[in-house]
Amino acid sequence: MIGLEQEQPILEAYVTNLGKYNEGELASTLLKFPTTKEEVQAALKRIGIDNIRYEEIFIANYDGRLPELNACLGEYESIDELNHLACLLSELDRSDMEKFEAVIDCGEHTSSVADLINLVENLDAYEFYPGVGDDETLGRVYVEDMDAIDIPDHLLDYFNYEAYGRDVRINEDGGFSHGGYVVGSGSQFVEHYHGREDIPAEHKVFAYPQLSIREQMAAYKEVIDRFPQAAERPRPEQGHTDR
Repeated sequence: MIGLEQEQPILEAYVTNLGKYNEGELASTLLKFPTTKEEVQAALKRIGIDNIRYEEIFIANYDGRLPELNACLGEYESIDELNHLACLLSELDRSDMEKFEAVIDCGEHTSSVADLINLVENLDAYEFYPGVGDDETLGRVYVEDMDAIDIPDHLLDYFNYEAYGRDVRINEDGGFSHGGYVVGSGSQFVEHYHGREDIPAEHKVFAYPQLSIREQMAAYKEVIDRFPQAAERPRPEQGHTDR
């Protein structure tokens, strides 16, 4: 992809500090995907997420190259899953990207980020006909371009392409998207992705900011000042939390 499309990120997320939001303060920053561990840490630091004073985030809004994709994503998506999805999408050529948009526009495999990741890895399970947006056009494609049925030349002007296209669409369970016609190719859809454990290490980017000793002490002091009762309780052992 070249030009403006290359410059525009596949996905942008407005990452927001949940704790501050609940306190009546909006602390949000834009994170572009695909991203890196360092960019995530910098974004979290900008909104006050340090794993001491504040730990939790939500995503207030999405933007980017694919409007259809934005509508499929929720407030509490995993940063690592979003990055894995964006990395996979960045490897698609233009035709496969258009097919992906068309399939999700038809509502297929859109209930979770895991569904979307599996869709990217199964695009060969679909056929996409760009620019075919109604039954008549579909009928003409099947008759004139694909020779689906043999119609004598002297009858072509009388043939009902719309009715034929409608029958084709219903029989093969196809659908129209904003960009064209989508139908199953007959290839098996295989779920390769089952959860965050399947994300490659190079696509895992979530990490809290690295604080200096001075910053850590200031953060703990602020917590104690705001919640004096916290100082009276023993500090829990630190465990590992997957994001």
